[in-house]
Amino acid sequence: MASASSGKRSSLTLWILVALVAGIAFGALFPGPARNLGMLGNIFLRLVRLILAPLLFATLVHGIAGTGSLRTMGRIGVKAIVYFEIVTTVALFVGLLAANLVKPGQGVALPASSPTEGAASSPAGFAQIVEHIFPTSIVDAMARGDVLQIVVFSFIFGAACAAIGSRAAVVVEFCASLSQVMFRFTNYVMLFAPLGVFGAMAATVAEHGLGVLVSLGKLVFTLYAAQAVFVILLLSAVTTIARIPLRRFVSFAREPFLIAFSTASSEAALPLALENMERFGVPGHIAAFVLPTGYSFNLDGSVLYLSLASLFVAQAAGVNMPLGTQLVMMLTLMLTSKGVAGVPRAALVILAGTLATFHLPAEGVAVILGVDSLMDMARTSVNVLGNCLASAVVARWEGVELSRTAGNELIPD
Repeated sequence: MASASSGKRSSLTLWILVALVAGIAFGALFPGPARNLGMLGNIFLRLVRLILAPLLFATLVHGIAGTGSLRTMGRIGVKAIVYFEIVTTVALFVGLLAANLVKPGQGVALPASSPTEGAASSPAGFAQIVEHIFPTSIVDAMARGDVLQIVVFSFIFGAACAAIGSRAAVVVEFCASLSQVMFRFTNYVMLFAPLGVFGAMAATVAEHGLGVLVSLGKLVFTLYAAQAVFVILLLSAVTTIARIPLRRFVSFAREPFLIAFSTASSEAALPLALENMERFGVPGHIAAFVLPTGYSFNLDGSVLYLSLASLFVAQAAGVNMPLGTQLVMMLTLMLTSKGVAGVPRAALVILAGTLATFHLPAEGVAVILGVDSLMDMARTSVNVLGNCLASAVVARWEGVELSRTAGNELIPD
């Protein structure tokens, strides 16, 4: 059974890669028809969003009620937050270092235009971010797909189930069955993934064209290179320190990574990331808590992008930012990036607010907007990979052995 499952997974990965390349080629060669193929990507994203709420609710409630201990979940939460802050800080430093070494903004002339209406919005303040975490209605939170609000409700609901013990057995058993049904549902939806990836890539390339890379190619190249360096450093250092089997982790994380890259949607990758991390050996209650929480607090790819993009605008405007100012900006980004989850064009919203704070020209957002979708693919996929790794790190921190078994199947090292 293990080899058959492994074969299916490898086949899906191959088809996603083929669809990715085919979508780029089709969008470049036939931009007219390719624009209409965006519906395939939209259908795939709709199906994935259909999965999120019941899957998160069922997995979290069953996992939390199964532990029977609020102290355990509190300990997991503290460990996750500590890890998130350390890795996020590293990502910010990598972005700043890349911007100072390559200087992608030099020679770029800022146009006399204003940023888009969405990008001009101000980022939420700390009080608004904290207030937004708590839902007024779980039905409303599920309808909007607000991951963090669903996690908070499920956490409290699971704690209540654990508190009343056997009287909640029927509810907990229902959630256990529902989580298994939703994982099977995810498998069915993933069969549509190659078509969704093909349509999303074709429409993106048709809309923006490959020529947009020429004028801002240095920025795009710097971002992709910095993200690659960060991923290599992160994987090599963290897997060594936490004693996580690198080859096995990569084999389970590659599909969520590819889906996030090709759709530029963290939501699209979350159901498969949850399933694959459980198959990797991460306990369900840890994966179901750390992964969605990381979507608000562990956006490695996004914060790296924000630090790089902010300095890009400063360089393009000819503004010299001393190291002290850059460090203050990094601290600002570390705080404001916690509120990007669920905001349309979230990274651009935070970027616009950061530029205003440090008196940098807002027109820089308009310059970046042309290639933002291409950079969004990089930062989103790194966000997903970072959160998959975070769930494995917290599992190891909790004493879970990941080197031999993954769920119910044996996978050789």
